[in-house]
Amino acid sequence: MYFTTTHQLDSLIDAYFTRIAGEFHLEDIPAKGKSVDETIQQKIWDRQPEPATISGLVLFLGFESRAMFNRHERKGTFASTLQRARLRVESEYEKKLHQPAPTGAIFALKNLGWNERDAATTGNEIPTALKIEVVDSGVPIASDERDVAI
Repeated sequence: MYFTTTHQLDSLIDAYFTRIAGEFHLEDIPAKGKSVDETIQQKIWDRQPEPATISGLVLFLGFESRAMFNRHERKGTFASTLQRARLRVESEYEKKLHQPAPTGAIFALKNLGWNERDAATTGNEIPTALKIEVVDSGVPIASDERDVAI
C-alpha cells in the first residue's frame, strides 16, 4: 500500500479518478464550409478515459488483492475512506443505468451487492398496501335521524 494517513489515501483516491478521466488538449482545426482563416477548437485525446472499476482502484491504491482491500474496508484504520471510494465506483456504474444498454452496469452492481430493490429505491416510495383500522371514538353513529337526540 502506498499510504499511511487518511489524507494520503484521499489524495490517491482522487488521483485514481483524475487518471481514469483521461487527458486531452485542444487544437485549432479549419472549420468545414467556412473561410480558410476560420478555425474551431477540437478536443484531441492524449489518453482515453477509462471506466471506474474496483479492481482498478485496488491496484492503484497498492493493494495486493481485492480480498486485502475488502479486509481493510471492513475493519481497519481507513475503513470509512475505502467505503467512500467503493461508493464512488458504484456511483459511476449507477450512472450507466441511464444509458441505452445498461446490462453490464446491472451485472457489476449485482456483483457489488445490489439487487433490484436497490436500483428501484428512490426514497419516495409509495406504500403498496394500506391498512385501515376503525377505532370506536365514543358516541355511536346513528343509523336513522330518529336516533339523534337534540
